Amino acid sequence: MLHNFGSINLDHVYQVPHLVRPGETLASHDYQVGLGGKGANQSLAVALAGGEVSHWGRLGRQDAWARDILARAGVNVTFTDLVDAPSGHAIIQVDERGENAILLFPGANHGFTATHIEALLDACAPGDWILAQNECSALPELLARAHQAEASLAFNPAPMSDAVAELPLARCDLLFVNRGEAAWLAGIAETASVEQLLSALHARLPGTATVLTLGSEGAWYQRGATRHYQPAPAVEAVDTTGAGDTFIGYFLARLQAGDAIPRCLEVATTAAALSVLRPGAAGSIPARDAVERALRDGLTGA
Repeated sequence: MLHNFGSINLDHVYQVPHLVRPGETLASHDYQVGLGGKGANQSLAVALAGGEVSHWGRLGRQDAWARDILARAGVNVTFTDLVDAPSGHAIIQVDERGENAILLFPGANHGFTATHIEALLDACAPGDWILAQNECSALPELLARAHQAEASLAFNPAPMSDAVAELPLARCDLLFVNRGEAAWLAGIAETASVEQLLSALHARLPGTATVLTLGSEGAWYQRGATRHYQPAPAVEAVDTTGAGDTFIGYFLARLQAGDAIPRCLEVATTAAALSVLRPGAAGSIPARDAVERALRDGLTGA
């Protein structure tokens, strides 16, 4: 089982001609509200990929519909609590090139305490995976104590913040990072080569496997001296929101199923490529049959 200690947000998505500039008032030509948050997106992706996932999260009581979406997709929501606090939410701008800018309010996602962590870890069985991102409180307690549950720990340090440097990252078995996050953790320039980024990450965290996602440039996996590269399918992006979450969910679902790393990378990059063809975050995550069809027939016409 995969347990995802993850955020649940309401995404308010605005389609704009360009990302708003300081001091500018800009009219949006479309607006949608839906389920989001890196945690919820990743749980949805795992479930849609055919994996088994339990979501550990907090949501304002008035927004129970968001928990229902997770449940209908096959996510175990036993530990997704409805609380008397505002839900986390994000204000997302998406421009005509598919790029996005996000303003985040954590809300109920920051209501976790060390006591919550103890109860959640009691639900783990030896050999389970725990996934976390950087959008919930009590993250230091989770990373410090996850090993007591004899679980493997995957971490996606997004959104990146100075607090990540204080976390016991050496406790992580698997790290998912994009170029900017990798450079920040490694302490080198974002313009560094992939070789430099991977080598610097290995030097800092020699016992941790790393997946480096590079969008249209594909993805790398590194564990010790072993590296695998997977190019990304060429597509015209409509909206890149949630593509990284889709990748992570599909990668972990295939890892859970026992696939070899190269296959995990292939499936995850294909799923992410499909996700950018549709607007939104949670709503853009493709179902498993669509990904399998794209793997078989290619993305032409998808």
